[in-house]
Amino acid sequence: MDDMLHDQIPSLDLADFTGGNAEKKKKFVEDLGGAYNTIGFVAIRNHFLKDELSRKLYDTIKTFFGMPEEVKKKYEIAALAGQRGYIGKGKEHAKGRNTGDLKEFYHVGQQVEDNDPIKAEYPDNIWPNELPALREVSLDVYKQLEKTGIEMLRAIALYLKLPENYFDAKVRHGNSILRPIHYYPIENPDSVPADAVRAAEHGDINLITLLMGASADGLQVLRRDGKWIPITALPDQLVVNVGDMLERLTNKKLKSTIHRVVNPPRHLMNLPRYSIPFFMHPRSEMSLAALPGCVDPGHPKLWDDITAGDFLNQRLKEIGLKK
Repeated sequence: MDDMLHDQIPSLDLADFTGGNAEKKKKFVEDLGGAYNTIGFVAIRNHFLKDELSRKLYDTIKTFFGMPEEVKKKYEIAALAGQRGYIGKGKEHAKGRNTGDLKEFYHVGQQVEDNDPIKAEYPDNIWPNELPALREVSLDVYKQLEKTGIEMLRAIALYLKLPENYFDAKVRHGNSILRPIHYYPIENPDSVPADAVRAAEHGDINLITLLMGASADGLQVLRRDGKWIPITALPDQLVVNVGDMLERLTNKKLKSTIHRVVNPPRHLMNLPRYSIPFFMHPRSEMSLAALPGCVDPGHPKLWDDITAGDFLNQRLKEIGLKK
């Protein structure tokens, strides 16, 4: 598969991987690896998140983001460096930029419900008193996306010639984040910095990102020939892309693709856009040192060894969430 020739991301059926047919499973792994070697994104159908649940979360977060600023700000806790609760407008910027993105968002993190000592590493989730429905639907969506992500990582492990369950223990109670985003309406485009965009070009920090269909167009992916192509997840699909941690672990065999959310035409800047990515992270102690099978004389090791936790902290400072 040559992404130089593709204006669309490949669409794959997760049931081919999970359905028990060895031939279909093998083809899914090959096709997934091919996509992640070239464009870095795939669309997945027959995942575990039901459309009805997805719609319910969208309806709920639209209610939250529609609340007055003073209500939302009650759930913005500066000491948490944006890891839980509300993160206000313009607080985050892409690595290498200073202009804040034209968005606000809400973070829901891992709920550890057994005696796993990693619980001590995670702040408690923050739930708005004014919207009790947010808790149940967010945690439900979180579980379904995490379950889907585990299957995707199993396929990736097989592609990398690792045991199928290689990632299972590493992502169990991982530091994954569900992030409902509101790209808020701009009534007067001249009131924002000239270079401000909804989300400037960036690679995701984590292992993989699972994105349910957004409420409007705007997501674009940078193809390897330098052309930006638009991506829209169909209602029944998740878009799943490689993040920087997986790129680092595989010594760039799997590529973390640069993507962005562009502003709509000027006359449509007064319309909102909603999006809900799930950033799948491992446990903080996981080593991101290049896998031995991904390093050879033709592919020398590109990065120093680092743990997932240290890498995350480094990047949170670079994007302005951590001081």
